[in-house]
Amino acid sequence: MSDDGGLWLLALGPAGATGLYWMLYRYYRNTDKSHAFERETDVQAQAVTGADSDRKIDEIKGTRETRISGDNVHAYRSRVKRIRTNSS
Repeated sequence: MSDDGGLWLLALGPAGATGLYWMLYRYYRNTDKSHAFERETDVQAQAVTGADSDRKIDEIKGTRETRISGDNVHAYRSRVKRIRTNSS
C-alpha cells in the first residue's frame, strides 16, 4: 500500500506560494487596469509666451559674496522656537 495522501500535501506548498505571489503581483501592479498614457492621451503643444507684466528686474552674472546677507546660520536660537503649551 503506497502513501499517496501526503504527496498532494507536499505539492500544495509550492502551488500555494505561486498562487499567492501571482495574486499579490496582479493586485499591486494592476497591469490589466492601467492605461497607456502615450496612446490614450493627446497633448497639444502651444507656443510659449510671456505675460505683459513680465519685466526684467535685475541681472547677476557671477557672485563674489560667499554668504547671503541676512542669513541666520549661526543664530540657531533665533531659528528654532520652543513651542509653549498651556498647562492647567
